[in-house]
Amino acid sequence: MKLFNFLSSDIAIDLGTANTLIYHDGDIVVDEPSIIAIHKVGNKVLAIGQQARQMHEKTNENIRTIRPLKDGVIADFTAAELMIRGLVKMVGGNSRFFSPSHRMVVSIPSGITEVEKRAVKDSCEHAGAKEVFMVYEPLAAALGIGIDITQPNGTMIVDIGGGTTEIAVVALSGIVCEQSIRTAGDVLTSDIVDYMRREHNLLIGERSAEQIKIEVGSALSELPNPPADYDIRGRDLMTGIPKEIKISYSEIAYTLDKSIAKIEEAVMKALENTPPELASDIYSNGIQLTGGGALLRGLDQRLRAKTKLPVHVADDPLKAVVRGIGEVTKNPDLYRPLLVM
Repeated sequence: MKLFNFLSSDIAIDLGTANTLIYHDGDIVVDEPSIIAIHKVGNKVLAIGQQARQMHEKTNENIRTIRPLKDGVIADFTAAELMIRGLVKMVGGNSRFFSPSHRMVVSIPSGITEVEKRAVKDSCEHAGAKEVFMVYEPLAAALGIGIDITQPNGTMIVDIGGGTTEIAVVALSGIVCEQSIRTAGDVLTSDIVDYMRREHNLLIGERSAEQIKIEVGSALSELPNPPADYDIRGRDLMTGIPKEIKISYSEIAYTLDKSIAKIEEAVMKALENTPPELASDIYSNGIQLTGGGALLRGLDQRLRAKTKLPVHVADDPLKAVVRGIGEVTKNPDLYRPLLVM
């Protein structure tokens, strides 16, 4: 009898700080922001995912919007359980889809503590899972971009998510050395909010800062194909009146410089700790960038200049982790060493 007998209806979840993706039956069926809106009276769930994001920072005193994950781990246990339950319902279209006979495979940061692992497992079990298995994000990301991690060939993965940046050298279905830092997408967004307040006396919200990062975010102050300046609206802190200003990509590159330097430093530290034979593999194979942060303009060029190594941005880096977890559910015997229980 097989130890892990996964069924076609079992699901894989990339439970991210910014976005949650669910893989089921060979396809990504849910891709929603990790946020939930709850009415304070009776804790009634009003919206989950994109609908809740539209409400974020626009609510009255009776409604709370909560991002249950912070720095890659669960910060609000109750809200996380409600969010997971609601997102799973989106898969089957009805509340009975996820019956107690189903299993869930969830991604977790490589630097997670035992207490934080327990929080993930408990939240999933309370949301209806019979069994919960976990996979470290760098391993899942490597699988998701087509790397055969079962071979004795080293690959460096830099997975920049919303809450954490996971840097790992993987080989033989395991992590040989890793660095996990809590400088990632959310910190970059916060940097933009602080910069706008400090330099332009403009108060903007988290959603507006995220949009700036998408439209004109850059790791370099000079780009060969720069994006056009972006119009951003907010509240003037001097007059209290709404106003609009233009922001250039070079301003945002200056804003994000210190945080990106921390990511560079973590990559260099991971390279220093890499065994020499695997270092040789990395010299040949280069560094693989995954996660939403990999889409930041010029980041690959900046890391290439820092490390003097080839740096490759994965195709569709946002979905690399969830595709990798999906591979685990399809080949449980082959990838059994990856599962954390």
